[in-house]
Amino acid sequence: MSQTQGLPASPTQSRSKKNLLVSDPPKFDLESYIANYKGRTRLERLILIGTCSSYLGVEALKLAVREAKKGKDIKRYLEAQNHLETIGPQEPEAIRDKAWIEKTEKQNQAETQRLEAELKGYKNNLIKESIRMGNEDLGKHYQAIGDLPRAFDSFSRMRQDVSMTKHIIDISQHLIGVAVEQKNWVAVSSNVQKIRGVMTSEDEQFLQPYLYTTEGLAFMDSGEYYNAALRFLQTQPGLGGTSAPGAIPGGSVCNTIISPNDVAVYGGLCALATMERNELHSQVLENSKFRTYLELEPHIRRAITFFVNSRYSACLSILEAYRTDYWLDIHLQKHIDEIYHLVRSKSIVQYFIPFSCVTLDSLNAAFVPAGKTIDKELAMMIQRKDLEARIDTQNRLLTSVPSAPRSALQTSTLETAKEYEREARRRIQHMNIVGADLEIKGGKRGGLAPIDDLFDNGRELRSRNTHPGGF
Repeated sequence: MSQTQGLPASPTQSRSKKNLLVSDPPKFDLESYIANYKGRTRLERLILIGTCSSYLGVEALKLAVREAKKGKDIKRYLEAQNHLETIGPQEPEAIRDKAWIEKTEKQNQAETQRLEAELKGYKNNLIKESIRMGNEDLGKHYQAIGDLPRAFDSFSRMRQDVSMTKHIIDISQHLIGVAVEQKNWVAVSSNVQKIRGVMTSEDEQFLQPYLYTTEGLAFMDSGEYYNAALRFLQTQPGLGGTSAPGAIPGGSVCNTIISPNDVAVYGGLCALATMERNELHSQVLENSKFRTYLELEPHIRRAITFFVNSRYSACLSILEAYRTDYWLDIHLQKHIDEIYHLVRSKSIVQYFIPFSCVTLDSLNAAFVPAGKTIDKELAMMIQRKDLEARIDTQNRLLTSVPSAPRSALQTSTLETAKEYEREARRRIQHMNIVGADLEIKGGKRGGLAPIDDLFDNGRELRSRNTHPGGF
């Protein structure tokens, strides 16, 4: 079993995954899994799997070494090779290819000097289009060799020389790609908004999957799982590129960041963690847009269906079976324990709602493996006020906190009376202001100024001294 196995996981545990080591075999086939991606994300994901999985470590790092040697990023090659040298020194890929490193380093330096010299010449000639393209070529080169800060700066400088809307969209897409690698989610959200501010309805047809998935990743990273779920659930079908059924032109661009399978997993898990049963049924299971993605990950559909049908233990069992896969996901790794915790807590609350009391033995049977108890978890949920109940340790019962309907009715009545009084005072005051001819006429848009404009630091503008009808 993996060294982090245990139920339930602490929400803070998901924020510290640097030394995570997973020994359980995942359910996915590595080569089929990595074939869903293009560009640098393939290398990033292979290195993550290689360093975190004791089962797939050697295989993933061998693929990572080969993938790195197809490109120009020497740092990533050395990272993969060093890890492989530690866990699989007998593998041919574990031997450092010094000739390739020297050759690639010389080529990178020569290419950098050439592109910088070309850009300097363009600047001297003051040709805006050439300067923009020069910065773009330099940014792509820096990104390819792994110098992400300089790549981001080069792409940012392109904004000074834009001449059409398409240029703004291209620049923002370049910046989003680099920002995702840097985990700079503020920059991702900012550039998504910049694209939305300039794109036309025709552009939206092509860019919608790209914008919604990247913004969904930004929300998920910040822990806003509900907003992340909404973005993934609203993603148009066709993310897999022009060769996929029902594909949208330009959808293949997303494969450098995220795959259609990821949309199903991220959207389904975030929705399961934050949405109620009715909302899950309407926005997930009956969502025609998201159905295309759910078909790629049928276990996510089954888990959500079980939750909607109040079969919580079956839902949690399915999720637990795939926990290893999600620990090896580059975007889910630090969030999956917290998401599972939210789903589990919500399941326990939903299970308890119809009853005034439940035996702890029945809760143990439904939510924990044999030989373990749920007592401490329930106590923590009660302390966090996730669960309105009390634990009867003598009779081994979980009982609901008795409600006080009379007190609730009195509180509601008093609040209604206070709101009625406030509304009456506002109406009487407005009548006196109009009668005293103190109203402020509206501008060209017509209408009167809001009554709040007649207040100064909480002091009401009183008209009783200027009009006999004042109150």
